[in-house]
Amino acid sequence: MSQTRLHLTANKVEADRIFAALDTAFEDDGLPIAVLELDEEKDIHEVSLYADGDVDPVEARVKDLLAGLGLPKPVEREVLPDVDWVSRSLEGLKPVRAGRFFVHGSHDRAKRHSGDLAIEIEAGLAFGTGHHGTTAGCLEMLEQVVLRERPRNALDLGTGSAVLAIAVAKLAHIPVLATDIDPVAVRVAAANARLNHVKALVETVTAPGFHHPIFARRAPFDLIVANILARPLMRLAPEMAKHIRFGGSLVLSGILDRQRDAVISAYVGQSFRHVRTLHREGWVTIHLKR
Repeated sequence: MSQTRLHLTANKVEADRIFAALDTAFEDDGLPIAVLELDEEKDIHEVSLYADGDVDPVEARVKDLLAGLGLPKPVEREVLPDVDWVSRSLEGLKPVRAGRFFVHGSHDRAKRHSGDLAIEIEAGLAFGTGHHGTTAGCLEMLEQVVLRERPRNALDLGTGSAVLAIAVAKLAHIPVLATDIDPVAVRVAAANARLNHVKALVETVTAPGFHHPIFARRAPFDLIVANILARPLMRLAPEMAKHIRFGGSLVLSGILDRQRDAVISAYVGQSFRHVRTLHREGWVTIHLKR
């Protein structure tokens, strides 16, 4: 499916306001948004939003948002070629270290050290390569939590590439349920589990929310990790409480710095206590205990 870039130009102050408003308005849609400086001397910045399929409704929302900000900027379109940009971009990515974890592609196998917990993730259609601040932050937090608490049953909710499920399985040698609402992501996750020799430990399932019967069979969990988005995480707080064992831990990410307090409040209201927040590249990873 082709992708369309909606873009507009503004000065830095305006661009920052527009970016923040778009980020909030389209947070639940998961649409990529970016700001690029085109001309420093003339203070020209470009704000872009990327959408698949029919972009007319998206463009209408963008224009309404601009009007509400008092910034009725013209919005232009660029239809991008139908290229697997994830695969293309990952070809040049360097391996990532987060604690003992070493996340890499097949071309960097030779860079693994003897003490590494190596996770090989190939270019695919699912989120989670270790390069994003949220994934790397989760890996760092998980190492500390798993080694200290020794969980026996774990859930990776919104697994994407399954990098976090694979990390827990390799570190703790325990069964991990890895679920996602996207069947493509689940196929990628299963392939990555096989590639990393943890297929016997990582069960991948397409499951929206906690309504799938697999959760009733596998709960309660000692550890739940969820690297998704702040608002869905807040809505899921009651279900998280129902499916985690008393004394169990949550590791949550996909949360911007400014969203941290609201997420923590949602979980404190469900009898969780905040243990630690890890800040990385403008994102936070939060550890909570039931």
